[in-house]
Amino acid sequence: MFTLVLVGFVGGIVTGISPCVLPVLPVVFLSSGATGGRDGSGRRPLLVVLGLTLSFSVFTVLGSLVLRALPVPQDIIRWGGILILVLLGVGMIVPRVEQWLERPFQRLSPKAPEKDRGGFLLGLALGAVYVPCAGPVLAAIAVAGATGKFGPSTLALTLAFAVGTGLPLLVFALAGWRIADRIKAFRTRQRGIRIAAGVVVVGLAVALTFNVTDAVQRAIPDYTNALSDKVNEAGAVAKALGTGGATGALGECQSDAENGLAPQLEDCGPAPQLTGLNGWLNTPGDAAPQLTGKVVLVDFWAYSCINCQRAIPHVTAWSKAYEKAGLEVVGVHTPEYAFEHVPANVAAGAQRLGITYPVALDNDYETWDAFHNESWPADYLIDATGKIRWVGVGEGMYPQTEMLIRRLLTSAHPDVTLPGATDVPDLTPTSPFQTPETYLGAGRAQSYQGDAPLQPGTATFSAPAKLSENAFALGGTWAVTAESITAKKNAVITLNYTAADVYLDVGGTGTVTVTDKGQTRTYQVSGAPNIYTVVHTKALDSGILKASLSPGLSAYSFTFG
Repeated sequence: MFTLVLVGFVGGIVTGISPCVLPVLPVVFLSSGATGGRDGSGRRPLLVVLGLTLSFSVFTVLGSLVLRALPVPQDIIRWGGILILVLLGVGMIVPRVEQWLERPFQRLSPKAPEKDRGGFLLGLALGAVYVPCAGPVLAAIAVAGATGKFGPSTLALTLAFAVGTGLPLLVFALAGWRIADRIKAFRTRQRGIRIAAGVVVVGLAVALTFNVTDAVQRAIPDYTNALSDKVNEAGAVAKALGTGGATGALGECQSDAENGLAPQLEDCGPAPQLTGLNGWLNTPGDAAPQLTGKVVLVDFWAYSCINCQRAIPHVTAWSKAYEKAGLEVVGVHTPEYAFEHVPANVAAGAQRLGITYPVALDNDYETWDAFHNESWPADYLIDATGKIRWVGVGEGMYPQTEMLIRRLLTSAHPDVTLPGATDVPDLTPTSPFQTPETYLGAGRAQSYQGDAPLQPGTATFSAPAKLSENAFALGGTWAVTAESITAKKNAVITLNYTAADVYLDVGGTGTVTVTDKGQTRTYQVSGAPNIYTVVHTKALDSGILKASLSPGLSAYSFTFG
């Protein structure tokens, strides 16, 4: 239990400093400082953050479960929070409205300064509309609450997460109050400051109404993504709560995905049925699509999940590119928050994100449970015989995933002609020090460094004496295409990397001999292109490796972990 609480607390702190809190920070900052410094009370920042963390925690754990038992709209909490934000913002601008709003609190706290009474209410409203990134801890809590699988462990985890999230927010709130206390302009121009704070509060409500906050969050890289992954190695939180994780072949594939292993085709067992659904979007007559004999990509997502929003452009591109070749993409929308149970909200979210493939509404988590899924986003690639061949968790590794899709399509239809690979920018957050994915083909080899230009055709290359960070060079003779390089004679790739693990996507029949830090290893390669681990260390490290490929082998990219 102690470990679970510690994980929840750390996970809350990570969420509290993530880009997903940015939409509420201006309100927390200004509303805490808009009480007049020495003329106001230092309790207001605490009340704002206390209200936010309390309401958010309650709505996350109990919102979906309680609302489904009541004859009220599932998104009533969110719209109620937005309405209260508008009223509170107007109250800051128009004193009479504020007095009317604070009247109910006078009996509850008659001794509290007038400007403190609305702080807790503001925090409650912010908690109702606050939608942070679906990190592993929050995902596990949401699943436990939505499925009714919560007990003492879930309660302890939720409280620890709430405290952790509240600490960074409290720092911002206290900063706003202290600035108001120390800067004379905040005291002498209090009326103008309150009006400005009111405008910001109303502005947040408007931004939430029109989903502007989603676009803001997508535009800012999630610099806490690596920290979030460390908090929940191998799905530990969900397993501790008993809300996720399969056994057998599917469980092994899920563990591989959680541990960040490079995508490769596996036998993960027969695919479960899509069951207990509440309807379909983007299908004729809202009926289930025909999946028999097709290669199927099942993508679990939620429309307000920022991580999902960054991944969906890739899924959409695959659907459009390979539909005629036999690929069927099915988006399984399993709600994380109560307002995501409303089909109209999901349909609007899908439209905003450009989703045209079939979307199954899994409001009761029955398909989620059938797959033993435990995170958003998550992908299950199924071959034409109905077997799961690959599981993906979270963002990233899109080129490798597309390679597996292409391979399954070719296996199912040997005479199929596939279009060129899609080219969608990868916005997956990575360590600022880790080498980014390195493409070797002429089409996207941005980090190539050599004496001869890298262009389609056969040429002989010489590596420079010194390579820049994250760059690669070629030696020997290579046949170059837009997507790959094929070894001809004395073919060597030299790479200057920073990573714990280095993976090479290579296909054909032959050997790859890798020299790194004075050690040489040889790898046997055969068959269709696959991911081979050529460097593995326990921590982030830098080095220069040389990979010698026997004639006929084709290399596509280096990826890193």
